[in-house]
Amino acid sequence: MVDVLTGAELLGATLYWKDQPSTAVVSDDQGRFSLPSISAVDSLELSYIGYQKQIIYVPAHSSRELLIRMIPSAQGLAEFVVEGKSQFVHSQSTDLGRNIIDVERLKSLPSLFGEVDVLRSLQLLPGIQTAGEGTTGLFVRGGAADQNLIQLDGAPVYNPSHFFGFFSVFNPDALEQVDLYKGNIPATFGGRASSVVDITMKEGRPDRLHAAGGIGNISSKITLDGPLFSEKSSFLLTGRRTYADLFLKLSNDASINSNKLYFYDLGAKFTFRPSDRDKLSFSTYFGSDYLQAGNLFGFGWKNWVGSADWKRTLRPDLYLDLNAYSSRYRYQVEVMDNDNGFLWNNLLSESGVKTTLSYILNSANSFEVGMKSQLFHFRPVEMSTQPGSSLVPVETNPGNALLQSFFVLGESELGTKLKLETGLRWSLFARVGQGVEYQYEDSVYPSSQTITDTLYFSRLQLMKFYQGLEPRIAMRYSISPSLSLKASYNRNYQYTQVATNSSAGLPIDRWVLSGEYIRPLQADQFSAGLFKDIKGGVWEMSVETYYKKYQHLIDVRQGGEVLFSDQIEAEVFEGKGWSYGAELLLRKNTGRTTGWLGYTYSRTFRQVAGISLGQPYAPRYDRPHDVSLVLQHDFSKRLSGNATFVYATGQAVSYPVGSYVVDFQQLPLYPEERNEDRFPDYHRMDVSVTLKDKEKGKRWKGSWSLSVYNIYGRKNPYSYQFTDIINNDINFTSSSGDPIYSKRPGVVMTYLFTFLPSISYNFEF
Repeated sequence: MVDVLTGAELLGATLYWKDQPSTAVVSDDQGRFSLPSISAVDSLELSYIGYQKQIIYVPAHSSRELLIRMIPSAQGLAEFVVEGKSQFVHSQSTDLGRNIIDVERLKSLPSLFGEVDVLRSLQLLPGIQTAGEGTTGLFVRGGAADQNLIQLDGAPVYNPSHFFGFFSVFNPDALEQVDLYKGNIPATFGGRASSVVDITMKEGRPDRLHAAGGIGNISSKITLDGPLFSEKSSFLLTGRRTYADLFLKLSNDASINSNKLYFYDLGAKFTFRPSDRDKLSFSTYFGSDYLQAGNLFGFGWKNWVGSADWKRTLRPDLYLDLNAYSSRYRYQVEVMDNDNGFLWNNLLSESGVKTTLSYILNSANSFEVGMKSQLFHFRPVEMSTQPGSSLVPVETNPGNALLQSFFVLGESELGTKLKLETGLRWSLFARVGQGVEYQYEDSVYPSSQTITDTLYFSRLQLMKFYQGLEPRIAMRYSISPSLSLKASYNRNYQYTQVATNSSAGLPIDRWVLSGEYIRPLQADQFSAGLFKDIKGGVWEMSVETYYKKYQHLIDVRQGGEVLFSDQIEAEVFEGKGWSYGAELLLRKNTGRTTGWLGYTYSRTFRQVAGISLGQPYAPRYDRPHDVSLVLQHDFSKRLSGNATFVYATGQAVSYPVGSYVVDFQQLPLYPEERNEDRFPDYHRMDVSVTLKDKEKGKRWKGSWSLSVYNIYGRKNPYSYQFTDIINNDINFTSSSGDPIYSKRPGVVMTYLFTFLPSISYNFEF
């Protein structure tokens, strides 16, 4: 089942034999369905919010494959966006802790600098938190930012941010759908411990050329799509670039106009349908950031991902999906100094192939089986110095690994009330050469000062092997047609982790592979929830609870150096962790006023020998209370308003308790107990107004959006600096003539944004 205009598969459409609603089935995320024939019934009814209802004639007792093209109706977009998919996901499936985000809804939310951000919008949902102002990193149910698998058309994106986390790399005009799994993660996914953000690019329209774009305060974007050779092939091209650097060049100050600050991204997707049984698609994305401060400093990073996908219908009840991908991430830091200049760079790459075979036995039972092969290559962290530099060049050991996974998944209806989804994933991980492994006197607590031997491994030689079974199970019990109880259990292994001193997620974070001393992270999550549809789905409410425990997570020891260390295992400690919480969501789906209220109570703790005296401590992103309110109101057909409000407990931090002097430099002294203090609570309100242009023709559509970020000017702390503050009102002159100032210990708070308006114009034709 597809959209007649775009060819996109439709998730959540309802189908049943005429006058037999008890036979209803719902299409899956590929638009597929299976419906057994019934004697004396030859008409199939189809309905999907935002599309015209259809009745299709099918001969009785026939077994045939149908390609159904749904026609958009004249209903408003808001009804299609908020209602069409939510009823399926909310009440009828075994999905627990899953959110399907329609990108069209996100486009109307208030934005920063006129840029709608997909990942930032996810932070408005219960159970998803942020490290603070100006970050797109997601912290899902107590998990760190590196525990999220963020993928675009099946290819993982290692750094999904622009401008140091202020914007995500995804242009919403080029996206079809965003699926977030934070509770029950199907066995088809693996490799991360906390969540999956599965992002799908749009397919080009097969019937006509279409364009969409926008002009904002600091960036502009354009997306083109349409038929390629015929109606059986299509393309989509998208691009976006900031022009902050162009404004810098307008300055007469050489110290300003010599700076560079920009990002851009490009994307493309090509789709071919050589037959009614086959669909081929090729997707690619490239993004780049660069910051340069005159002739002193340069910093940049780049993402590139590409994927190819082949979907084939082998039989009306049997489907094959073959996906191949490659992902690369690179950063580079350059200091242009004659005495201490250096060039520091790193490259991460991952490639893989995934095969999935889906079998729909009947409307109550379906199965999936498949495998995934992955290759990791983490190049050495390299720092080369300029001639005459006093610095010593650095090159760490490379990291190479193979990961092979097998999975099976089944979904069954047991009667009219109980639905089960069971899955099992078996992952086999091999750390291989070329590489070096150090031996230590104490293998439990290795130290760079106690190396006893060095082992060298040739290319593809086995260095360490791990394997693990990952069971997944979920159930839904229908208490009534509008009330259901869901529960799930998930185990996930993660074979790559980030060793970092920051919780915000930085472009230079050090990714490390599991090996002799760093074992795979294991996460077990138990979750349960109660889901209620009110007034036929006009309102919906859910209450979810969860408990998650971690084994073999890593954290940087006090004073640890992870960026250039060749013995990374000596800079981190391994331990355990746990988190628990409750999430409440109340959402209104239809009417002139829509939106939701979300509340999360959660706690997250870690316990790592060698950190915080071995006692449990909260990571920086532990925020017990989190509230989000989203309101959208249509004042008329042309004018709409939107508002969001967020509140969260302040970040957990460690304030210094004193200072000490090394080489005439005063350094802060931190307590042994980690993160016993907190920043002030965070809260902010954003508003926006959107005015659509008067209709100038059948195809041109335009709208003006005015947004105000942090409308009441809250100064939310970004950082605190403990330093000496000079009192300029009290100063003396020494006998030598040098001034003497009065100094006192003080704290300097840094905040990023207060009242920040922006305006943008968006169009399509």
